[in-house]
Amino acid sequence: QGQLVESGGGLVQAGGSLRLSCAASGTLFSFNQLGWYRQAPGKQRELVANIISGGSSDYADSVKGRFTISWDNGKMIYLQMNRLKAEDTAVYYCNLQSVYGIDYWGKGTQVIVSS
Repeated sequence: QGQLVESGGGLVQAGGSLRLSCAASGTLFSFNQLGWYRQAPGKQRELVANIISGGSSDYADSVKGRFTISWDNGKMIYLQMNRLKAEDTAVYYCNLQSVYGIDYWGKGTQVIVSS
């Protein structure tokens, strides 16, 4: 459950789409939160979207209506990103917070949106 590996980042033009994937090392039976964070150069890491136990999801205001987080009830967590903007450029990290409150992170995947 502790290992997370992101993929799907890349270079895309503004207005385009990308789908990020995060593979967990084990099936995700229980958790406090599954989430996607991002960190742009010179900025703090910020929450982009999350799914909390019980299944509800939440989004940063800056991505509402454009990004969608999902989980396949197994090992995969996704972030569908549409209508990308230059300000979405960042390294995107997958996060799992266990029921014990322990945070696990992937190494990140770079997203660059050209304007």
